[in-house]
Amino acid sequence: MLVRAICERHASLSRYTMKLLIYGLNFWPELTGVGKYSGEMAHWLVERGHAVDVISAPPYYPAWQVAPGYSSTRYQREAWGTGGRVRITRCPLWVPHRVSTVRRLLHLASFALSSAPALWRALRERPDVVMVVVPTLFVAPLALALARLFQVPAWLHVQDFELDAMFSLTLDDATSGTHPEGAVRRTLKRAALALESRIIRAFERASSITPRMVDRLVAKGAAPERCVLFPNWVDLSAVYPLTGPNGWRRRLGLSDAEVLVLYAGNMGEKQGLDIVIDAARALADRPGIRFVLAGSGAAQERLMQTSAGLANVQWLPLQPAEHLNEMLNAADIHVLPQRADAADLVMPSKLTGMLASGRATVGTAAAKTQMGQVLDEAGQRVEPGDTAALINALWTLATDAPSRRTLGQRGRRYAEQHLGQGPIMERFEQQLMLLVQQPISARRSSR
Repeated sequence: MLVRAICERHASLSRYTMKLLIYGLNFWPELTGVGKYSGEMAHWLVERGHAVDVISAPPYYPAWQVAPGYSSTRYQREAWGTGGRVRITRCPLWVPHRVSTVRRLLHLASFALSSAPALWRALRERPDVVMVVVPTLFVAPLALALARLFQVPAWLHVQDFELDAMFSLTLDDATSGTHPEGAVRRTLKRAALALESRIIRAFERASSITPRMVDRLVAKGAAPERCVLFPNWVDLSAVYPLTGPNGWRRRLGLSDAEVLVLYAGNMGEKQGLDIVIDAARALADRPGIRFVLAGSGAAQERLMQTSAGLANVQWLPLQPAEHLNEMLNAADIHVLPQRADAADLVMPSKLTGMLASGRATVGTAAAKTQMGQVLDEAGQRVEPGDTAALINALWTLATDAPSRRTLGQRGRRYAEQHLGQGPIMERFEQQLMLLVQQPISARRSSR
């Protein structure tokens, strides 16, 4: 009887078609970061027969410039995905030309305000679940209030602990102590984190992308039984090792004998790309090694100025999605820096593709962090900020092709075992369905 009951429950879940509302700043067709994963999540769900509504901003990341065909000042609607079942509402957004802490806050606030009417309309239709994707937490209070009003279960998915990252990366510790400015900042930090904790506790479900980040959710007040691990993934059929001549390398004018060290993705301050420029400078007189940085971001202009005059450094714009696998396979070594003060606040989304490509990956991360643990198993790790160790690791691999192959194979094996999109999304789908079928009183009883 027990087995029969379990089978019947599983069958009822698998037949259930949900309507999910995704509410977040970033979405398809952004090619990097949160927007990429939210878009792939929506696409996977509609392929499974579910319907998805999305409230988002016009695509602007990582270039910090609204993409052609979209508007920063008016609302737009799109239908996307199988049968047009992904219905997207784009809300006005202020995008600063130069990013600072104050401008970033105003940028986030502009979306929270402009998206409020769209959120009201969407929740009046009573979706089965509303998922708030962080960043940005600015939208969470209204989402919670309206979800309560319309009795819709609310799920918080944290891709990036933006408040922790903001205080870690932008507040100067030199102003702490008895300095008045330090006291103001400490007060602001305490107030912001207390509000964040109250918000996190109020969601029926809270998820994040690594076990360490889930632990942080619990530390911030989320009930452990409400927390879900929902890691980022890679489409193993779209990113895989290639053999034979690589057209992307040829277009760069690289010979087979030259070693390409590649960084591809967002170029913000939290990426800590200065250490890569320092490594390139130290290796500038070594023959046969070239650094390519492909992408865009708030720190790109400054980094390009820093690297001016380095003949072994080449800058490229963000590459089209259709060239992704060819680009990742063009690398002999992928390099992925992470600042020590960003540890376990974010998990670089680009790591999944690097490992899946089957090319050697070198990253900077402390051993105790989630990224450090992955690199120790699937790549090569050096301590954050240790420029000499990074230089040594890159040069050693550049002169040792068998070690590069072994490291790349290790990364691909890890991706196949842990990062496949299908199993991750199936587990997430089951968690969504269980939440939908849970009575309201049970969902809210432990708040």
